[in-house]
Amino acid sequence: MRMAELSGRSGVPTATIKYYLREGLLPRGRRVNATQAEYGEEHVRRLRLVRALIQVGRMPVTAAREVLDAVDDASLSQHERLGTAAWALPRPVPPGQAGTGAGDTGDADEAGDAASARHEVAALLDRLGWQEAGPDSPPGQALTAAVAALTRLGYPCDAAHLTLFARAAERMAAAELDLLESFPDQAAQVEASVALTVLYEPVLLSLRRLAHVEESARRFRAEEE
Repeated sequence: MRMAELSGRSGVPTATIKYYLREGLLPRGRRVNATQAEYGEEHVRRLRLVRALIQVGRMPVTAAREVLDAVDDASLSQHERLGTAAWALPRPVPPGQAGTGAGDTGDADEAGDAASARHEVAALLDRLGWQEAGPDSPPGQALTAAVAALTRLGYPCDAAHLTLFARAAERMAAAELDLLESFPDQAAQVEASVALTVLYEPVLLSLRRLAHVEESARRFRAEEE
């Protein structure tokens, strides 16, 4: 297909496609003459991924390029490709830290909270037997910051409390990887992993909130009647 058809199929304007080509986010098409190139289904799929990263995930172009480099690096194992791509995704802002400057270090109490939170995260990972990513990994650091913030607010967030939620996360991870394995090849699986990480997080958050409403009604409505 030519670029106009690629734009129509993907819903991405031609000017944006040309920008993605210049930035190395989209592979070049097969050159057919001096001014035109042919594009395939892999370009449609890649454009969907780029849009998920940049428009939905609000990822800077440089970070998106890092993710796509991992997606395309066939020298890595499938586990390494999935991990490298996931590690480059933006981390959620922990509660209580929105608007905090990158150079803020906090006071001694906050430093103590952070150390205690890191200890709890390490204890949680040990309890779960999760050995591939420690508390100093990107998701481990994000979890540590969230645990520290919740602890400062007086909410229980130790390893014992977190274990139940972690086991639920295990089941979600298994379901997501089952879905990934239904894709035809490793590159498509890595692309889907990145896209679903970005796109499914609001789905999971919405489902959690809907479940809260249902569980609250089940527990408390009878008491009010």
